[in-house]
Amino acid sequence: MNPNKALALAAGILAAAGLSISAQAETRITYKSAKSTSSYYQMAVQLAEAIKKGTNGNVILTVEESQGSVQNVKEAARRGGNYVFTTPPVLVKLAMKGVKMFKPKNPAYDKIRGLFPIPSLTMHFVVRKDAGVTTFGDLAGKTFLIGKGSFGAREAAKYFRKFGLDGKIKLAKVELNAAVNALKNRQIDGFATAGSYPAPNVMEAAASTAIDVLSLSDDMIKATGRDKLVIPAGTYKGVDHDVQTTTLPVMAYTTTAMDNDTAYLLTKTYWEQKARLGQQAAWWKGVSPDYLKAMVGKLHPGAVKYYEEKGIAVPAALK
Repeated sequence: MNPNKALALAAGILAAAGLSISAQAETRITYKSAKSTSSYYQMAVQLAEAIKKGTNGNVILTVEESQGSVQNVKEAARRGGNYVFTTPPVLVKLAMKGVKMFKPKNPAYDKIRGLFPIPSLTMHFVVRKDAGVTTFGDLAGKTFLIGKGSFGAREAAKYFRKFGLDGKIKLAKVELNAAVNALKNRQIDGFATAGSYPAPNVMEAAASTAIDVLSLSDDMIKATGRDKLVIPAGTYKGVDHDVQTTTLPVMAYTTTAMDNDTAYLLTKTYWEQKARLGQQAAWWKGVSPDYLKAMVGKLHPGAVKYYEEKGIAVPAALK
């Protein structure tokens, strides 16, 4: 064979091998998030960019829209490989017990494993300022939108029952993504939404309509069984008072189908990139390893490895 041809052939083989190795080195992860109009979908996009940057493109998160956390958990039972999803830990608890919306018991839910916390869900009850609503009692007879199928919709309906408003509010039977326009066009008096503050749809509403955000009293918060959170005055345009409301932790989970190295790298990169994420959006700033105390189930061994390397205290129940 001509020496030049042999050299070219060898170079081609090496190049092909290099491309193959490069392709194998790239890890792809499906990240099941939330509705595309929600703050959690925006977080997912931000996280995908941060993970790609933090791993020099070696880990790619493909963000998938979902109809809510229940769907995310249910898909964990049939998804293989690198499937990551977000959900309040309470739903993982229900799934592992096989109760409520997760009947009958599916052993596949026992393979769910935790990775890291993300910004918590925060309930917002938004009203038009000219609707004459300053307390929850004023919502009686008003038209209110809570959406359907999402955590926020279920939570709002639960609160209305507990606050003696069940059947007294006219619930608009449309999706939450119509809330801002419906409020602006005076088709509704207000809407409920769950998302980490500052919530994009609340900011959008405040930009085009004079709004207020209702506060819950300590007794009302106690009745909901949720934790208290205070949204500082000025977070939303025109809302010049602190808003006392409820919050619920949210976690990123995967399953035992994810290998330890991938879980380790994903967890490590997340925490290393969190400061940069906080520069992009305020909702990332409050997240800390202390949030792990609220996790349900077991942590993925790869995540445990990272936390132990960093000396981060992990509750024994999670190991």
